[in-house]
Amino acid sequence: MAIVALVIFAATYVAIALTRLPFVKRVSRPAAAFAGAVAMVAFGVLSFDEAIGAVDWGTIGLLLGMMVVVAGLSRDGYLERAASLTFGKARGPLTLLVAVVVVTGVASAVLVNDTAVLVLTPLVVVAARAMRLSPVPFLIAEAMASNIGSVPSVVGNPQNVIVALQSGIAFERFALHLLPVTEASGMVLVAVIWWVFRKQLRPTESSTESAQEQTTALTPSKRGLQPYASPVVTVGVIAAFATSTWSGVGLPVIALIGGAVILLVNLPSADGLLKRVDWSLLLFFAGLFVVMGGIIQQEFFTDFVESVRLGPDAAGVGWVHGTALVLSQVVSNVPFTVMMAPVVAPQGSDLLWLSLASAATLAGNLTLMGAVANLIVAQVAEKDGVHIGFREFAKAGVIVTVATMAMSWGLLVLQAETGWL
Repeated sequence: MAIVALVIFAATYVAIALTRLPFVKRVSRPAAAFAGAVAMVAFGVLSFDEAIGAVDWGTIGLLLGMMVVVAGLSRDGYLERAASLTFGKARGPLTLLVAVVVVTGVASAVLVNDTAVLVLTPLVVVAARAMRLSPVPFLIAEAMASNIGSVPSVVGNPQNVIVALQSGIAFERFALHLLPVTEASGMVLVAVIWWVFRKQLRPTESSTESAQEQTTALTPSKRGLQPYASPVVTVGVIAAFATSTWSGVGLPVIALIGGAVILLVNLPSADGLLKRVDWSLLLFFAGLFVVMGGIIQQEFFTDFVESVRLGPDAAGVGWVHGTALVLSQVVSNVPFTVMMAPVVAPQGSDLLWLSLASAATLAGNLTLMGAVANLIVAQVAEKDGVHIGFREFAKAGVIVTVATMAMSWGLLVLQAETGWL
């Protein structure tokens, strides 16, 4: 049975890895994970009840609740308005670049980063063209900022959800220790983009003048009475997350309550909000959990986990960062995190858990295919006639990733050495 489990696991992860190749069009990641999960049951590796038990329903619940909350916020246009006001005040290429990085980073910390870039990408294109500049450098900065900005937030990206729930690290503690990584990485990102694309970002008189027109160009039209439910619920959910340690209410429960309130307030249009939920992502997660559940039960995997000895020190943090840098490029950061969680869990170290969250996310900036957010930016921009090349992205991505991964390692080790973590 161990061989069967290993074959199913390998086939599933190979299929997931194939989806990251630009010339492969017919392989769906959710379908691959779902098929792997079904195979685990069909070939007797897991019983049906064991498969259900292998799914981390806390993660599924937290993602589902936040997707509904974000659907309401996105539909009501608040993110677009915030971006419009911020981009409209940019007086040149550098200030626009900083605005793009800051707005995307903050939005990705509050919302799931994939949703943030889906909404912001068309606005970035309009803002850059209003300055008569190529949108490409700003779009690359946006994609990388979405990954960097999501690092300190439990709800910033799916891999953080997994780490937070399986490690039990509180929402505010998660943010406290990883926020320095995000702040330092954001400054590195601005500097690298400005230097790599300096010829395309040269400020000109025409670009400075056209910046004044952006607010009008980007501000969406108002439509009747502004809906207040989505921002109020969003603020309430984030506040409840931050105080969950004292309230004793779990993060998944808070997210689901927030989602339920949004649906109740919008009962006539609730179906429209539910259509905005990424059900395929939830299926993808459930499938991965079942596939890993089949592997975890095998003796060879138990032996492997027991053979891994990671200390809460510079070497252990370095091992996690190095592994993330390599494997995240192969299978992407979410499957990598699901695969690594059983390895990190026995070590009992918050330092290693936070290293996994930070490294798996930052590694996504290496290439255009390194993270789903990168691909979303490229796909949405393509609809507006803007093409982001693989080499063009990697030109900045390699520098940003190496620099930010090194800073992540250094800052986390420093926190451990000083007794703060």
